[in-house]
Amino acid sequence: FGAAFGPVQGRTSQTSALYRLYATARGLDMIEGFTKTVIRCNGVDLAVHRAGQGRPLLLIHGFPQNHMCWESVAPQLARRHDVIIPDLRGYGESSAPANDPGNTTYSKRTMAQDMADLLTALDISRADVLGHDRGARVAYRFALDHPERLGKLGIIEIVPTADFWASWTADLAMAAYHWTFLAQPAPLPERMIGADPVAYVDWTLAQWTLNKSLEAFSPAALDSYRAQALDPARIHAMCSDYRAGASFDRALDEADKAARKQITAPLRLLYGAHGFPAKSGNATDIWCSWAPAVEASVCEAGHFVMEENPQAVLAAFGPFFAP
Repeated sequence: FGAAFGPVQGRTSQTSALYRLYATARGLDMIEGFTKTVIRCNGVDLAVHRAGQGRPLLLIHGFPQNHMCWESVAPQLARRHDVIIPDLRGYGESSAPANDPGNTTYSKRTMAQDMADLLTALDISRADVLGHDRGARVAYRFALDHPERLGKLGIIEIVPTADFWASWTADLAMAAYHWTFLAQPAPLPERMIGADPVAYVDWTLAQWTLNKSLEAFSPAALDSYRAQALDPARIHAMCSDYRAGASFDRALDEADKAARKQITAPLRLLYGAHGFPAKSGNATDIWCSWAPAVEASVCEAGHFVMEENPQAVLAAFGPFFAP
């Protein structure tokens, strides 16, 4: 697939067809009990999975995953909530547009607007939001940019982007190497990942778990993560997500922090004892500088908390989001 990354980084018909054929044949896009629709939001098509009823709860995934990362906790949450799980732009079966020179196409501000437009399309005025990894960055940007649309905010396994950059040591730089690698100008990381995309995804998933293995991930989830990596447009999107994090997102966070902008919604933080926030200083104190009402806890897990320790996620956020 390395040869597929030419000067034009948009989706090609051949690779797009391959991705759709593989995903459809394997049935990779479904969580048990959920239905899928495609909804036009902010200029892109989002694949959206939904089940349950009650207070709306938006679940937002991270890298290098998609909606399937929620499969162990979403059915339980849907017993009391109207659970809505989109694939972020560039991931899963959502649109994967080419990046722009200013790295705004995959900025968290743009993705947060996607979420706001999704709620509008679903005729939902206000929702609770829970995000993991890149999805948690979209979630807190949603809280800052659209406070009137947010009830409560759940954050899994991150500290804010600018704070994370500021906390880098040699050890953290080695652990979070992908922040600089994926943010390199196109098409360098795209070509390198495209040489063996499935191996790169498998290595990344395994290395960020506590057990350094793939055992926490179901076969269906693994197949879905591998399938999206077979599409060069989606690898480009993931790299562009990190390019935005290193530039537009970081600058926006720094400006908001200087202006003392606050997240007014109640905030619940959960992170793994062996994940990235645990390596970046006092994660709770960092979040308290952004929000007046913060609850926090640590669980036994690496980075992929929902798969590695789903009971900790349910214990932390079930009561928090309870009506």
